[in-house]
Amino acid sequence: MRTRSKKRLAFGAGLLAAVVGGASYLQANQEAVVPASKFHTTTVDVGDITQTVTATGTINPVALINVGSQMSGTVAELNADFNDHVRKGQVLLKLDPTIFNAGVRKSQAGLASAAASLRLAQATYERNERLVAQNYLSALVLDQARRELDVARANFELAKAELAHAQADLDNSVIRAPIDGVVIKRTIELGQTVAAAFTTPNLFQIAQDLTKMQIDTNVSEADVGALKDRQAARFVVDAYPDKEFDATMRQFRLAATVAQNVVTYNVVLDVANRDELLKPGMTAQVRLVVGNRQHVLRIPTAALRFRLSDEELEKEARLQKERGGGSPAVAAPAASGDDVAFLNQGERARSFKIYKLDARNQAVPVDVQIGLSNFRYTEVRSGAIKPGDKVVVRALTPGAPGLL
Repeated sequence: MRTRSKKRLAFGAGLLAAVVGGASYLQANQEAVVPASKFHTTTVDVGDITQTVTATGTINPVALINVGSQMSGTVAELNADFNDHVRKGQVLLKLDPTIFNAGVRKSQAGLASAAASLRLAQATYERNERLVAQNYLSALVLDQARRELDVARANFELAKAELAHAQADLDNSVIRAPIDGVVIKRTIELGQTVAAAFTTPNLFQIAQDLTKMQIDTNVSEADVGALKDRQAARFVVDAYPDKEFDATMRQFRLAATVAQNVVTYNVVLDVANRDELLKPGMTAQVRLVVGNRQHVLRIPTAALRFRLSDEELEKEARLQKERGGGSPAVAAPAASGDDVAFLNQGERARSFKIYKLDARNQAVPVDVQIGLSNFRYTEVRSGAIKPGDKVVVRALTPGAPGLL
């Protein structure tokens, strides 16, 4: 009987030990299981970051001359067409010279008449001067002769000016190229009437050199603080979607343009167009390089915008309390009117709280100081992260697979 009791006690003790051991094993296995991540993440790495300012502009020749006409008339001769290369002084167009030639002949006749009157007045004055010296005529007659001589001289000068004016009109009826270049626009046809009574009509547009172009673009006021002369830029045009072109910022113009309360500034960029692939009037999508960092620690810019939900924040605070970490420190607000504190607050504007995954796939907050940033990557200057860490960019949609 006693032996049977001892066997039962031994069996019970063994069973108890087995239960305790099994429970400990199950608990250890449960602690070893890492829960699945609830976040989309990206791995922190080292690489290059380029910050750019984007804008849309128009490609134009550096020198674009509008050729007009000071005279009215009918086009009698047209010697230049689209895309023609012209030389300075080359005849582009002639107006019907009939009226202008008649004006020249009229002015020549007027000049001849004035010259004859001047000769007569000169002879009359000289003759009267001799007669007055011999006391045959009074001094009053000599004064009248001098007046007629002065009037004749003035009329002669007037006739000369009218002839010069008529000759200039005849010369201006012939339109010549003011520079060496290429005709990129023509707005006149043979036989068409040019009316220059009120405004000067533009007959041709001549580009001086199509191998040197410029881009006129408008940059938002929020981006002009990063612009500097001779900054590098790249752009694309719709005609060559697979090709990027280089440009250099030449000029920032101070005159602002305001449209619908949006302030922009004109920025001019120089473009080399040796192959003449770029044509005047093309639209360019420009990227001005305003900053570049190489081999820096970088995170996705989306990580700066991620924030935990209120429920997750409460859970994080509870876990920190259970671990004895206390509540996270909060920077004290700057004192009113304290310039130093205001500057410090501006410096803290470059500080961000991001979240990285720990060993149990839990989002852990990390304070970082950032540097250069673009739409894809942001430079990390300081913070408790290193290459290979996984930072959270957004929460997973319930039921969607995670991306690690």
